[in-house]
Amino acid sequence: MTKIEFNTMVLRQAGSLRSYALHFTHDADDANDLVQDTMLKAITYYNKFKEGTNLKGWLYTIMKNTFINNYRRFVKMSTFVTKSDEISSPNLVFSSTKNQGESKFVMDDIKRALDKLPEDYFVPFTMYFDGHKYHEIADHLEIPIGTVKTRIHVARKLLKKNLKAYDNGVKKPVYAEED
Repeated sequence: MTKIEFNTMVLRQAGSLRSYALHFTHDADDANDLVQDTMLKAITYYNKFKEGTNLKGWLYTIMKNTFINNYRRFVKMSTFVTKSDEISSPNLVFSSTKNQGESKFVMDDIKRALDKLPEDYFVPFTMYFDGHKYHEIADHLEIPIGTVKTRIHVARKLLKKNLKAYDNGVKKPVYAEED
């Protein structure tokens, strides 16, 4: 069967698909969307259809699975989005303490701290942060591996000093005296 013949057969099923979609959605617009999604998937994956089998049953299965997946996606999204006018206390605390604005300020501060690093420290540190190994950095910069390690260490110290405002006050174990 050619793709055109298959598409024609699928289009002939639109009426019965619409009736079946109304069974799921109970809304004409949502039913039309579901029919459209079903027909699109059927035409896209026509090579999965085995000629001689029940086309209507295959289309109904696609529709049922599409509806279930969309419903699950909707339920999952609804758990993250509060739709009521009143925001519950736990949601209010979360939204007021963790938001994109705070993250942007933190990232801006980190970028400023990185920009303050002298280039001798910035390049090895960012290369290491990007996943390069010490020997790769040393080869690229044509400096000894010990110098690379020292510069990365100094860069960390400078960043820690410049980002001290983000130290949450938790005491960390001291394994060796630090300068």
